[in-house]
Amino acid sequence: MKITLPAKVTEIIENLQMHGYEAYAVGGCVRDSILAKRPEDWDITTSAKPEEIKKLFRRTVDTGIEHGTVTVLLGKDSFEVTTYRIDGLYEDGRHPKEVVFTNKLEEDLRRRDFTINAMAYNDEVRLVDVFGGMKDLNHHLIRCVGDPMERFSEDALRILRAVRFSAQLAFPIEPETAEAIRKLAPTLERISAERIQTELVKLLVSAHPERIQDAYELGITKVILPEWDAMVGVAQNTPHHKYDVAEHTLHAIKSVKRDKILRLTMLFHDMGKPAMKTTDEKGRDHFKGHALVSEELARSVMRRLKFDNDTIKKVTKLVCYHDYRIEATPQNVRRAMNRIGVDLFPYYLAVRMADVKAQSPYRKKEKIENIIEMREIYQETLISGHCVNLRGLAVTGKDLMQLGMEPGRKLGSMLNELLEWVIDEPECNKKELLCEYVKERLGL
Repeated sequence: MKITLPAKVTEIIENLQMHGYEAYAVGGCVRDSILAKRPEDWDITTSAKPEEIKKLFRRTVDTGIEHGTVTVLLGKDSFEVTTYRIDGLYEDGRHPKEVVFTNKLEEDLRRRDFTINAMAYNDEVRLVDVFGGMKDLNHHLIRCVGDPMERFSEDALRILRAVRFSAQLAFPIEPETAEAIRKLAPTLERISAERIQTELVKLLVSAHPERIQDAYELGITKVILPEWDAMVGVAQNTPHHKYDVAEHTLHAIKSVKRDKILRLTMLFHDMGKPAMKTTDEKGRDHFKGHALVSEELARSVMRRLKFDNDTIKKVTKLVCYHDYRIEATPQNVRRAMNRIGVDLFPYYLAVRMADVKAQSPYRKKEKIENIIEMREIYQETLISGHCVNLRGLAVTGKDLMQLGMEPGRKLGSMLNELLEWVIDEPECNKKELLCEYVKERLGL
């Protein structure tokens, strides 16, 4: 098999070989190349020790030198070059206590997580596949290298990585590997929130986010996202729905584009439903107020998983407004743009559309037409330059102070009053008109 290596990767490998060392591209970049996908990163493994690597390259960074990793800088690009190694005991269920350098490639490949990630390549030897990675690629399987109980006991994060790779590649998890996950899922409690967040997001923005259902069936969500388990089996006996809350959520996630903010919003949008479910005398279910409870749950989960504040702010606002339904009129859309935000409004429309697509056929055509009309009005509002927030108001606080208003709460209230007026009547957003209005209100 021939893999076309980037010129700089070839340069690093050949430099190491020229000085008597072995060197190969290894791991995910080899897997992705075989699958005709463009690798995000190119990692290199070598028999050279870290100090020997550093002597052969002009610009290097000690990124993980205690574990044998040196980053080689070539122009604007960087490549991790790691010495063949054998991992010592994993005492914390995440990191080896120590590593031992070796001169055998097979020993280095043996310590890796899955067979499809345990292949190496260079142009001289071609593909090195000791553990059946090609066979598992051909059979579309996620399988551990060696004993899965041992692999997952060494590093519990591999449990999440298995499901994530399954979602990214649309490969099922091999039965023995899945059984080991089921037994060892509780050990995910040892993994940091940041690591869990990273893997969860990669799963959600993958081509197959519905594989989160596998995470549920294997006992993973029980540990990292128990709020998901609470949605499973919660029926929605209402004309608007045909799935339970978890199934609806799966379909909604799949119905929106592969964007972190949108996929997270769809994950959380109905999470408050189990707590707010009521059933009337006719047997019809209701979930009044679920959007606000979902918003609080989203905020709580995202803080627990250490998401950044900007992501939390955007997702929670969209969750709050995901069920905000209005008649598609210019005035209503301008008011919604004010509440939700001009930048977030297209996300709101995408969230509404995904939610509707995951519902029953009941009034679906009418709902979709409403969203399309809102989108058209939103675009017309932007083109027209109509004011929907204080930044677009024809007067500023400074203008009002020049009319005699003192800075403070009253000035802020007056600006908001003017904003409400021009949102309803865009043609009134003229400085002279607004100043006259303020003078009248002040009795000047």
